[in-house]
Amino acid sequence: MFDVGLFEALVLGVIALVIFGDKLPTYAKEAARAMRQLRQMAQSAQNDLKAGLGPEFNDFDPRDLNPKNFVRKHLFEDDDPLGLKDFDKDFDDASSYANESSKRLLADERPPFDAEAT
Repeated sequence: MFDVGLFEALVLGVIALVIFGDKLPTYAKEAARAMRQLRQMAQSAQNDLKAGLGPEFNDFDPRDLNPKNFVRKHLFEDDDPLGLKDFDKDFDDASSYANESSKRLLADERPPFDAEAT
């Protein structure tokens, strides 16, 4: 996320020791407590959202709202509700049928007519 290597982390640690000195452990505890409270607030908000949505949305996960996860879940899953797995096979069958039925007409021959076509 921050793309900080080992050397940069060591330099930042030395700078923090120089600037904050003996108060660094206190600040680290406060930062850890703040992160813990933030996680608890997020978890309680998620639980309140699930409770408010009702039992129809028991499998609701807010991470699914991320566009990357949404696309991955709905487009790249194994289940195929639209039956698109056999799409290529059906297309190949249709194209071979079209190739067989599209024979060249003679000069004075009329093309086939479908009365039900629009």
